[in-house]
Amino acid sequence: MNAYLDAPMEATKTILVVDDDDVLRNRLEKAFSKRGLIVTIAGEYDEAIDIAARHQPDMAVLDLKMPGKTGMELLQSIREKSPETKVVILTGYGSITNAVEAVKLGAVGYVTKPADADQVLAAFEENPGPLPTPEIPPPSLAEAQWEHIQRVLRDSGGNISEAARRLDIPRRTLQRKLKKNAP
Repeated sequence: MNAYLDAPMEATKTILVVDDDDVLRNRLEKAFSKRGLIVTIAGEYDEAIDIAARHQPDMAVLDLKMPGKTGMELLQSIREKSPETKVVILTGYGSITNAVEAVKLGAVGYVTKPADADQVLAAFEENPGPLPTPEIPPPSLAEAQWEHIQRVLRDSGGNISEAARRLDIPRRTLQRKLKKNAP
């Protein structure tokens, strides 16, 4: 069955889903198709830019962290090649700094994983255009370091030895930093 034929007649909206995670990308493709959108998918930057330039989608969902160029770089390129495309950044590495940067670059929303199709679509609907830049001060160096340590520790499955190795610091130093309260 063709997704274009199965979609309701009022389905004129197109969406580009860019994520290096095949499972998530395909799951979102199916979910958006069921909601009447015409979906194109890409797994990396070059493929996504080609699709955006040729098809000028109404919306795009971009993964922040991908091999090669990042979702922020992709956001900038899509804004140049298809300025009418509304973009939402989807990430498992959410931070206020990244959200503010995405909005400054022209994203209409920022959604953290795990997220379902309804949450992503809500980000488009709640923010019909670029958001004004919030008055949020950048995090201090201590806050940025704490967030980074927590992210690496989470990615290491809570294993302090592995996190210390990834951070390239002695294990005892990491333990001392973790005993301190968050900034």
